[in-house]
Amino acid sequence: MQKFFNKVFRLNEHKTNIRTEFLAGMIGFFTVAYIIVVNSSILAEAGVPYQGAVLATIFISAVGCLIMGFWSNAPLILMPGMGINALFAYNLVGGMGLSWQVALAAVTMSGLLFMILAFTPLAGKLNQAIPLILKQAITVGLGLFLIFLGLEKGEIVTRGKHGIIALGNIHDPFVLATLVTLLLTMILVIRKIPGAFLWSLIIGTLVGVIFGITNTTSATTISVAPWSDVLFQADFSGMASISFWSAVFTMTMVIVFETVGLTNGQVRQLKQTEKLPRILKASSVTAFLSGLFGTSPTISALESGSMFASGAKTGLATVTTGIFFIASLFLMPVLSFIPNSAIAPILIVIGMSMLQEFKEMDLSNAAETFSALLIIVLIPFTYSIADGIAAGFIAYPILRAFTKKEERTSPVMYVIAALFLLQFIIQ
Repeated sequence: MQKFFNKVFRLNEHKTNIRTEFLAGMIGFFTVAYIIVVNSSILAEAGVPYQGAVLATIFISAVGCLIMGFWSNAPLILMPGMGINALFAYNLVGGMGLSWQVALAAVTMSGLLFMILAFTPLAGKLNQAIPLILKQAITVGLGLFLIFLGLEKGEIVTRGKHGIIALGNIHDPFVLATLVTLLLTMILVIRKIPGAFLWSLIIGTLVGVIFGITNTTSATTISVAPWSDVLFQADFSGMASISFWSAVFTMTMVIVFETVGLTNGQVRQLKQTEKLPRILKASSVTAFLSGLFGTSPTISALESGSMFASGAKTGLATVTTGIFFIASLFLMPVLSFIPNSAIAPILIVIGMSMLQEFKEMDLSNAAETFSALLIIVLIPFTYSIADGIAAGFIAYPILRAFTKKEERTSPVMYVIAALFLLQFIIQ
């Protein structure tokens, strides 16, 4: 067994061992296990059957980790991306009016385009052509959007009578449960407790029981049958519509920027930059499979850092995480006990963590700063990730044209701006 693992994952070459990789993979799973509940909850708001979404999340995460582990031999976890799932539910379905089945088809097509980019030098060239500040702005904008979603889901804010939003009823047991869980979640994260979000779900559910808001009558049995409700349900009949390709374009942009940006930083942290091409290919294949499996696209999880910190250096840790995802099927009967008051705080805290990208932004160039701020502000205020990104990318080349003594704007930016502008005109 030792010889097999060493041959497949080159453990000796990476100066690691089976025990270290296994423990790191297990820690990695408990760090990201929250995604099973949170992603399914967001997809369900788009009309995706909840149990089917749970199974799709489990299986795409498991398959993604196995592909990443065996193909790229890198300790990176693939799972449905936070922010991208919101784009799927609230923009493609809620904003553009696509059915969730057609939206899954858009996910599949965007994954296919990402594969074309990843298997050619185009992904790297596209990433280089997009200014760093705009990519950072997308992350910050997504963070604000997740915070807003969490506040809404936890009923901390509601639609206002005299304004756009208003403070919720803080005397409501549901709101109180959300606030208590939010405070405890923040404490867990501040104390850097391993698996903080998983503990948050458990504690939040217990808080829900105390406040009398947990549903204890809808538990399900262990079965993969509900997966058929979403598996291969992607509907390509909408391919003739402008809105479909608009959705594909926006989704592809977000997937590419999120994946390339995250993995670039992760491989530098691991000092394994030579693995980047295979990592991008593994990521693109899994993103393509996401739509077929019945979920929003996968990306490399930021929480993969928990595996690095635990000593992971090879794909064996990722394969271990994938196996744990499969084993999580046995937790399905208890998932229905988890109330929204336990899920909302995780959205809020993840959103807050994404805002840290703002401090890395170089605000010395006014034209770039204004374009980035348009993205950051308009994503949550328009309740549309796509429109926020479009506004910033359209403004960028226009504002740059009025800046003196500046280096030439990449032609790629003009093309992207023109496509986004055309999208606005058609809408």
